Amino acid sequence: MLINNSILLGKDSTGKPVLLEPSKLNRHGLITGATGTGKTVTLKVLTEGLSELGIPVVLADVKGDLASLAVPGVPSEGVAKRLDGLVDMDNYFQRFPIRLWDVFGEDGHPLRVTVSDMGPLLLSRLLDLNDAQEGVLTIAFRVANENGWLILDLKDLSSIITYVGDHASELARDYGNIASSTIAALKRKLLTLEDSGATQFFGEPALDLEDLFKRDEQGLGMVNILASKQLITQPTTYAMFLYWLLSAMFDYLPEVGDLPVPKAVFVFDEAHILFDKSTHLIQEKLEQLIRMIRSKGVGVFFVTQTALDIPDSITGQLGHKIQHALRTYTPKEQKTLKAVAEGFRPNPLINPFEVIPQLKTGEALISLIQADGSPSPVEQVLIIPPRSTFNTLDDEKRKNIIDNSPYLYKYNQSIDRESAYEILQARFFQQQQELENQRILEQAAIEEEKKRIAEEKAKAKSKSSVNKMTDAFMGTIVRSIGREVSKNIFGGLRRR
Repeated sequence: MLINNSILLGKDSTGKPVLLEPSKLNRHGLITGATGTGKTVTLKVLTEGLSELGIPVVLADVKGDLASLAVPGVPSEGVAKRLDGLVDMDNYFQRFPIRLWDVFGEDGHPLRVTVSDMGPLLLSRLLDLNDAQEGVLTIAFRVANENGWLILDLKDLSSIITYVGDHASELARDYGNIASSTIAALKRKLLTLEDSGATQFFGEPALDLEDLFKRDEQGLGMVNILASKQLITQPTTYAMFLYWLLSAMFDYLPEVGDLPVPKAVFVFDEAHILFDKSTHLIQEKLEQLIRMIRSKGVGVFFVTQTALDIPDSITGQLGHKIQHALRTYTPKEQKTLKAVAEGFRPNPLINPFEVIPQLKTGEALISLIQADGSPSPVEQVLIIPPRSTFNTLDDEKRKNIIDNSPYLYKYNQSIDRESAYEILQARFFQQQQELENQRILEQAAIEEEKKRIAEEKAKAKSKSSVNKMTDAFMGTIVRSIGREVSKNIFGGLRRR
């Protein structure tokens, strides 16, 4: 809900409206609180206000209840009580335009990115590669680029790494030594990535980032909802997607500085996963991204249980703070409460340490960035109800939204065009066929040689037999002639 072109979040203890200034949305924000304390309602109210301002929103739907933004709410006594003194309930409820996305392609349009788009540097950070492994991965991308081999999915990347290993001695002349142990380690990293569910994340058609910056025909900002119930069970892929999305947006958008209304706002639910599954290097890069993406006209909000779930270097950059109730039954929870309470700008009328555990569902302590850039003193606020329904979106309505989306035919059918895997497989089979042909030729030559030798032996054997017969025949003739000669000679002598 908007008042004076600012987002109405709720009313303070005096009934005064609490407004979020659009020009300060790129100062980022944090929504925290224990399970069941109202974070989702606050997130929906914030998202609705952003959409009314014409700001596209990208948010992760971990519990599956944010898609209900597409269905208007209904009046009730509770809603009327919360709105009392702020706005008229007439014409309050409405639907908001949404696009449904899902890395696994089940609850929304498949969301994909090519391995080439992610690039070796980002992949190295996400896979936590050492210097040697990162070097070989960079070589693999360079070799693919020089040969015109597209790297679209993980099987493409795996094929090229295998190729680099098989031709390590040749490539060493240009790129240096490529150890077989490094190749093996990279292959294991890719197997881990595949097991984490990333196989479906890589491929085509890849997401066109411009499709996240749309408005509907009434000028409402499109709410892009990433179905994350299944994705959240693959935390590595979840962290990879969020990190890639911020990086891609930073590279895609031009520098614009502070704007009256930001170009987009990203909301990352269950933000602790993003940091639990990230390396120290990724956290450093995230800190840089969060700080610098402000100049691109983009705001980022994190949703989690406590501010302690997020590194201090990033928490310090989150200007807007909305804190729902925390449970404080154990010494550890008391320690967490103390740290959270100290994070607010003081208000002499409110003691956050005492108030936070007593907050009712739908209440929050709020400190927002003011027009002068400073945080407002902390206030206890009753969050207004969302204008969309509290209920979840049923499967039939979800399917209708997907089927009637202009992106149905753009993204739903995967494409597996010829790329590195197919080219190298074809080359491998060709080489195998050539080897087989060579083997057949060699075998034929061997058989021919055997045949020749056998024929020569047969000839030799035949000649030997003839010679023996000739010798025997000649011997017989010689002996006969000898007898006749002897007879004539000795017979003549006797007659004399």
